[in-house]
Amino acid sequence: MKKKRIFILHIIFVYIITVVTFAGAASTPTDELKASIDSMLDILRDKNLALPDKKQERRSRITALIRDRFDFTEMARRSLAANWKKRSSEEKKEFVEIFSDLLQSSYIGKIEGYTDEKITYDKEVLKKEGKYGMVSTTIITKDVNIPIDYKLILKNDKWWVYDVVVEGVSFISTYRSQYNKVIKKESYAKLIEKMKTKLDEINAL
Repeated sequence: MKKKRIFILHIIFVYIITVVTFAGAASTPTDELKASIDSMLDILRDKNLALPDKKQERRSRITALIRDRFDFTEMARRSLAANWKKRSSEEKKEFVEIFSDLLQSSYIGKIEGYTDEKITYDKEVLKKEGKYGMVSTTIITKDVNIPIDYKLILKNDKWWVYDVVVEGVSFISTYRSQYNKVIKKESYAKLIEKMKTKLDEINAL
């Protein structure tokens, strides 16, 4: 009877250890990214949400998913680079808000053209003791394959996208170059003005 009890306690102990181990294990960047992209695709494939009067609802759902996966503060900081340190707390907050609205509006505009192309998840690379990751994907169309790399950072056991590289061209590097030119040639205030104008143009579409 005693041996049986010990055996049962051993089984329970192993069970608890197994559950805790798997519950505490962080998902891979590919797992989390794929979950977000799959959710977006489900929305885009929803015929009901494709109706004209459902456009705002569809965009709101996609926006929620984007904000739950993209680290806009990290992206904004990297886009301004050295100019980020020169900004006040209020300026940083304003820039992140405008930048995030601009980026997600542009991103939504692009993915709304999705027509059920296949997406493959080709490779995952972890760097700096697993704090940073890159997931290489490919959008396969009838005419061409489009490689897209997502760079992610691990924060609080969650993987956040901080850059997107499309066909070798980095979003952040492109923004950094454009923003730096405007600030040097004109001013930071002029950059904010141009970003607001661009956002108005996108939202008017």
